[in-house]
Amino acid sequence: MSVMTNIKRKLFSEQATPYVLLLPAVIMILIVVLFPLIFSLYTSFTGYKLTRPDTLFKLVGFRNYVRIFGDWDFWVAFFRTVGFLAVVINLEFLLGLGIALLINKITWGQRTMRTIMMFPMMFSPILVGFQFKFIFNDNVGILNNALQGLGITEAAIPWLVDGWLAMGAIAFAEIWMSTSIFAILLLAGLFAMPKDPLEAAQVDGCNAWQTFRHITLPFLMPFAYIAMTIRSLDVARAYDVVDTMTGGGPAGRTELLWTLIARTGYDSANMGMANAMAYVSIILSIAFTYYFFSKLVAARRYMGGAL
Repeated sequence: MSVMTNIKRKLFSEQATPYVLLLPAVIMILIVVLFPLIFSLYTSFTGYKLTRPDTLFKLVGFRNYVRIFGDWDFWVAFFRTVGFLAVVINLEFLLGLGIALLINKITWGQRTMRTIMMFPMMFSPILVGFQFKFIFNDNVGILNNALQGLGITEAAIPWLVDGWLAMGAIAFAEIWMSTSIFAILLLAGLFAMPKDPLEAAQVDGCNAWQTFRHITLPFLMPFAYIAMTIRSLDVARAYDVVDTMTGGGPAGRTELLWTLIARTGYDSANMGMANAMAYVSIILSIAFTYYFFSKLVAARRYMGGAL
């Protein structure tokens, strides 16, 4: 009887060991991730204001969510974010594809170029925001001084004051910072691409464009959709660069979802409404993630890959 008991104890301890070792990590995840999510979801159903702690326990049901659907500022920021995301991701894809193709053709110094290509993504978004804020500054900005010094313009261009120009400046900063993500993943795809289809296309008499259009690009699209998924989540949560460069101005013309949410939660102290906005905005991230994942599956099917 004692032998069987010892065997059972040994088996139980061996089976329990992985779970015991994982327990600290699970507890930390619950504390750091799950608890804030539950708390923020709860506060989205309250009238919680930072200046009035007693409102944390004042349930208002779906009132915050109902107000969002009638909030014009929220929907303007929502669709501005969608447009901004679409433009930035497509331009990053085109530029990243061009950079990857060029670096793939280099026979000398390729490792150095790959290292240099990664530099922009190493900078903090706040640092990038400050950098481009001073580049596009009306009075002391490098760009305006260069344009005036070359005689291209006489007066300073209000890059961060005009709404459309300010959005363009923010988009430029985002593209500069994150194009390397596309370039790295697409370059990895080019390295992984088999040579046989390319050689067969040359034998069949295909020109360079036909080979790229029907062989190279379809092979690279799964890598592109992975990069698009990553960047769609980043851009949908864009806050640091926008807040540093324009603060959502002028007059809210560069306000994106997360700058609006931050202004509602901290400047207006209406944390309940801010958290409700955040949960509605999650729909945008889920929609783009699902779209790019479905495109990824379709691209892999087209190339005959396993799902």
